Amino acid sequence: METTIQTLQQKYEQAKAENPKSRIRDLARILEVSEAQLVALNVGTTVTRLEGDFKELLKSVKNLGYVMALTRNNNVVHERKGVYNNVSFEGPVGLVLDADIDLRLFMMHWKFGFAVQEADRKSLQFFDKSGEAVHKIYLTEKSDAAAFDAIVAQFKAADQNQEVVTEAYAPEAAELADSAIDVATFQESWKNLKDTHEFYGLLKKHQLKREQALRLAPEGFAVKIGNTAVQDVFEIAAADQTPIMIFVGNRGCIQIHTGTVTKLVTMGPWFNVLDPELNLHLREDSIVSSWIVKKPSVDGIVTSLEIFDAEGEMIAQFFGKRKPGNPELEEWRAIVQDVVNKHADATV
Repeated sequence: METTIQTLQQKYEQAKAENPKSRIRDLARILEVSEAQLVALNVGTTVTRLEGDFKELLKSVKNLGYVMALTRNNNVVHERKGVYNNVSFEGPVGLVLDADIDLRLFMMHWKFGFAVQEADRKSLQFFDKSGEAVHKIYLTEKSDAAAFDAIVAQFKAADQNQEVVTEAYAPEAAELADSAIDVATFQESWKNLKDTHEFYGLLKKHQLKREQALRLAPEGFAVKIGNTAVQDVFEIAAADQTPIMIFVGNRGCIQIHTGTVTKLVTMGPWFNVLDPELNLHLREDSIVSSWIVKKPSVDGIVTSLEIFDAEGEMIAQFFGKRKPGNPELEEWRAIVQDVVNKHADATV
């Protein structure tokens, strides 16, 4: 095993030298290993392996004070600063409910944990069984470093080995043919939704992939739109300072920003929000389809923009700022309509 670890270490150092601007996630892809395996190479020096109940660990993150939460998938990175207030769990599903740090946690996918202490920053990093990152927590200049040390001491694994044995997830079932779907019942159920959170159950009941569901939606409830829609929406929202909601997720975590966006910057294929409390990095060239989606609720229609990659995976969702019990913002509806009109005009 020592030989295997040493070989990987050598390949990692070579990959870093050949790709000095690449991040660890990208280097893992180049080497055809997981990010967790590369992080673990530094166990015993800059990395401490963690074990125990990660739910309890997350409850103690509040002690760190002001930190940066990072959740990403292949095509978008969501970084939000704040404090981990109001952490709670019901079984393996958890919530962090705060105006700044707002998370949905699916702990059944949290397999590996590490404390990383680099020269310029400290972080807690968590990965699923395949070695894919699910969530990271970075200390800021305002964070409590002593609280970080206490967390590391409490959850330090007894065996500080460098080996990470990953397990691939089984491939998802193939999409059913449209002809195998009871489309009429599905559409009627969509029109009778009472809460947007019921939508996932609706897809599961009818064995539908999400984008397939949008294709088969009731008339007027899902409209395909051009793939510049995200940038269009953000530009109007920034100009008007309309508060929006940005949902970015993976198997183990969904991270939400609620508020305004201001500084928008495009760098190559990346569209970025670079605000003091929020950084968002979206790879625009990965967007293969974009949809305006309407879901009924007891508070009225709730409208979202949903974007998908080439594999049909949802990259991100965007809403107007809204709390249960309140209708969605008219300003958000106006933004969506402006963007729909723009794209309709472009196709004339």
